[in-house]
Order: sequence, then structure tokens, then C-alpha cells
Amino acid sequence: MDLVFASIHADTAFRTVTDIPWLGDAIHFRLGMDGITGFLLLLTNILIPIIVLSNNTDKRPALIPLVLFMQAGLNGVFMAQDGLLFYLFWELAMIPIYFITLLYSERDSFTTTIRFFVYTFIGSLAMLASLIFLGTKSVDGSFAYNDLYNVKLTLTESIWVGAGFLLAFAVKIPLFPFHVWQPNTYTYAPAQGSMLLSGIMLKMGLYGLIRWYFPLASESIDFYQPIIMTLAVVGVIYGAIIAIRQDDMKRLIAYSSLSHVGLIAAGLFALNSSGFNGGLLQMFVHGINVVGLFIAVDIIERNFGSRNLNELGGIAKSNKLFTVLFFLVVIGTVAAPLTNGFPGEFLLLKSVFDFNTTFAVFAGLTIILCAVYMLRMFQFSMLGESNSETENKIIPVVELLPLFIIAFFVISIGLFPQWYLDFFQNSSKGLLNIISNAKGVLS
Repeated sequence: MDLVFASIHADTAFRTVTDIPWLGDAIHFRLGMDGITGFLLLLTNILIPIIVLSNNTDKRPALIPLVLFMQAGLNGVFMAQDGLLFYLFWELAMIPIYFITLLYSERDSFTTTIRFFVYTFIGSLAMLASLIFLGTKSVDGSFAYNDLYNVKLTLTESIWVGAGFLLAFAVKIPLFPFHVWQPNTYTYAPAQGSMLLSGIMLKMGLYGLIRWYFPLASESIDFYQPIIMTLAVVGVIYGAIIAIRQDDMKRLIAYSSLSHVGLIAAGLFALNSSGFNGGLLQMFVHGINVVGLFIAVDIIERNFGSRNLNELGGIAKSNKLFTVLFFLVVIGTVAAPLTNGFPGEFLLLKSVFDFNTTFAVFAGLTIILCAVYMLRMFQFSMLGESNSETENKIIPVVELLPLFIIAFFVISIGLFPQWYLDFFQNSSKGLLNIISNAKGVLS
């Protein structure tokens, strides 16, 4: 246990927690931790109980085993120190969410789930090809992380290896235009499935960029950097504009998520300390906020029979406590000062500005556009005149418990962001140095 807590403040590489030969000497069941891993494990293991607690339907007994199975896969993804073990956990995390979306989606579950599965599976195979190629080049065919890192690639080889990684991670995040599976999946999946996908699972892709793509295919960064930065910034604008036009609250949140993760990806690809620190903090913040939004929408739909903005209104008159909690999540998502969204978004925009002023101008529009679609959603659902469905209906206090936990993080991260930055700053700095040594020049 002391090793686990000490790993949070590790300066550079993982500290190995478990190392057991698995398939000969080439492949080990090797798990480790550093500050970055510890931070994402914290996010995962905070959100899983909240997601389970938010499920007040008769589906809870069936969903809990699948959610716990997915939790194990996610923890393995973040801790894996072996390339094939990373791929194994990556695929294991897919199995429970596949069944959650297939069995419990609202409608068109087969088409939606198969589209999601095909997109992610093709990306996973591309990543596997990159890992196998690196393994064949490593000492004794080892897939250990350090051995893969020490492989020397030509520029052409690095571009192809990087393409495999980037395809897998771009689909999972998702980046524009690899997001085609996302809106319907988020919209029609059960609320808990949407929370798992948006709150935790997309962090697998962002983590993959940080831990696997940048260090192992660093020679290709100059080639892909302008492409990914452009796609990320386009995603920021595209997702926000489409979100403004949505009346289905879950679909609105789906497109807002596309916009927010686009900014995180842009900050990471700026390859400076502000981008890495802001990106990691915002990964945590986005997970907290998007789960809070889906919980609020699920509460509204269960109690008032709809999540369509045209059929709601006046909920605040009879549910002042819920209104306050929902509004806290909304302004956190908007990144209002002293809320959890502000520190990370500030660092991300600074990093993009340091990289390219034009990109920063367009990425900065997220401040305005996010306020428009989030406050529109709050106004149309909570304020205005009541109707026959929303008038005098009171939400049970017990259903609000998950939102109280979310509200704590909205406020605490906004007031004391350094507490959270301290988890991973040393590890982030060490990883940037590793990438810098491989690539040659970083800001």
C-alpha cells in the first residue's frame, strides 16, 4: 500500500506493482502506477459507485456485474506495463459495454451497438498491429513498455506505427470525424451506459495518446501534429454548433462531449506543460461533469416522463434543491470561474495559444458556444411555465445523493485545483521529458 501511495508522486516512469510471467519471458502480467495512472484510477473508482448509485430502476441487478467487469478492464488499461496486456484490457473493457448497449438501449439497439463495435474493433486491430510490429523490433521480442520505448524506428516506420495507435485512440475519444458512432450510442444507451462511455471509457483514448502514442511513436509527432490539432479544433466548433440545435438532452450532452474532448486533445498535442497538466485535469473534470449531466437528465426523464426540451419547463418551482445541484453541474461544464471546469480549460486554451494563435481563437469559441447550449438546456428544462407533467411533482431527495457528490467535486476542484494537480504534475513533467528526449524538441 505504501508503494501505491508513493507512486502518486513518482517523477517519471511507472513503479511496478505486479510482475508475473504470463506467456513465456516475452509477455508479463505487469501492472504499475505513477501519478497519471493514480489520477485516472481515482476518477474511475469514484465514478463507478456514483454510476451504480444513480441507477434506481429494475435494471440495477443486471447492470452491476457488467459495470464491475468494466471497472476491472478500465483499471487494467491504466495500469498495464506490457503492450499485449494493455491490448487485452482494452478489449476486455469493450465486452460489458457491448452487452449494456445491446440489451438495454432504448431503440435500434442492434444497429447502434454494431456500429459502435465495428468502429472500435477496427481501431483496436490497428493498434494491435502497431504493438506487434514494435514487439518484433524489441529485445528478445519483449512487449514490456520500456522495451517497446527503446525500439528505434525510422520516420516511415514511426508514421505507420503512429497511425495504428492514433486510429484506435481517435475512435475511442472520439475525435472528429471518427465520432459517427457516438451520438446515437450516447443517446439510446441506458443512462448508466452513457455515463460509462462518456465519463470513463473515452479517457482510455486520451490516456493512450499520453502513455503509448507520444513516447512510442514520437518520431511521427511532427507529421501528425498539425493534422490532429486541426481535427481537434474542428471538433470543438462542430460539436458545439450541433449541440445548440438539439432538443433531446442526451444528444445535446453527446455533442457537447465531442466538443470538450476536442479541446483536451488539442491541448495534449500542443505538447507543452500547460497542455499536459490542463488535459489531465480536464479529463477528470469532464468525467465528473458529464456523469453529473447524465444523472440529472435521467432524474428528469424518470420523474417527468421526457427529456425533450420542448416538453419540459417549470421544474425549478417545485424542486429547488435539484435546481441548485443541476445548475452547479451546468456552470462547471461552462467553466465559470471558481468551478471545476475553469482551471483545466484555462490551461488548455493557454497551451493552444502558445502553439498557434489562430487555433486558439477558434478553440476559444468554446467559452461562448458552451454557455449557449448549456444555459439553453437549463432554461428550457428548469425555468419557464410548468405543464401537466412537470407541475407540482417533487423529486425524491434520495435520488439526489449522486448529484451531491458531483457538486462537491465541482466546487472543490474550482476552489483548490492545485490539490488535484499535485497528483500528477511530477509524472507529467517526467513523461514530457521522455517524449522530448525521443522527439528532440518540445516547448
